[in-house]
Amino acid sequence: MKLISFIIPCYRSELTLEKVVDEINETMSKMLDFDHEIVLVNDCSPDNTFDKIKELSEKHDNITGIDLAKNFGQHSALMAGFRQAKGDYIICLDDDGQTPADEADKLINALEGGADAVYARYNHKKHSIFRNFGTFMNEKMAEKLLGKPKDLFVSSYFGVKRFVADDMIRYQNAYPYVIGLVLRATRKIVNVDVNHRSREVGTSGYTFSKLINLWVNGFTAFSIKPLRFFTAIGAIFAFIGFLYGIYTVIKYFVIDVPMGFSSLMSVLVFVGGVIMLMLGMIGEYIGRMYISMNNSPQYVIRTKVGKGVSDNSEK
Repeated sequence: MKLISFIIPCYRSELTLEKVVDEINETMSKMLDFDHEIVLVNDCSPDNTFDKIKELSEKHDNITGIDLAKNFGQHSALMAGFRQAKGDYIICLDDDGQTPADEADKLINALEGGADAVYARYNHKKHSIFRNFGTFMNEKMAEKLLGKPKDLFVSSYFGVKRFVADDMIRYQNAYPYVIGLVLRATRKIVNVDVNHRSREVGTSGYTFSKLINLWVNGFTAFSIKPLRFFTAIGAIFAFIGFLYGIYTVIKYFVIDVPMGFSSLMSVLVFVGGVIMLMLGMIGEYIGRMYISMNNSPQYVIRTKVGKGVSDNSEK
């Protein structure tokens, strides 16, 4: 009998988490060929989410709770869950009930059918316009910089096989980006269509700054294409500057027109801005290298609860 591990990063979900857990248990009770466990990772939520996790772990023998020492972000919380999970297949979903746990069979069937990874695809997302825009930007970033297939829809509701998860947890650096790790391990990835529910309680924990940080983290952790892009831009501007210099000299001697201060300042300001942007990009990469060399952790676990607690999840 195969084991399915469900990983749920938790933040401000004390009012929704129990319903999600009950839905998972009810769904899996109908799938007699599989056993399952649930790993709940509290990302230092300011409410009573971890108290709810402790309550659920006492109520259900198949639940393990992890309490992170501070807010490390969704992707770090997922990595903590991956290291704790023991399943042959691992399914990740949200804690707010918007990702339908009762359709987990679709993801499991896709993995059973030969896919190494599967992502839920929504016909109509019930997120806010702001959240949908952030998702769109991250989709385009992953497509252009990480090599994500154009027709692959990426969401927070996904499943992977054990060997993919094992490769993902080899990543030790402080800035994990899950889709980058999945794409690094396999290209045998499919989509399945599921419904997307409206949020019943609260609002999304993703602020504008968190979405920007996620976007920056994605391309700096797994791609050097931005550096190559700005190298190309620098070469183009150097060539244009060389041509413009020849043109200015010819114009001065042939037409006898004095050089203009305004045009010179415009070029200097524009080129200076491009140079500063390039230096900032290089600084971002160097800064992340420095932090990684200092062995900054992906997460720090304060405590774990539940009968399924293992000793292989500390990082």
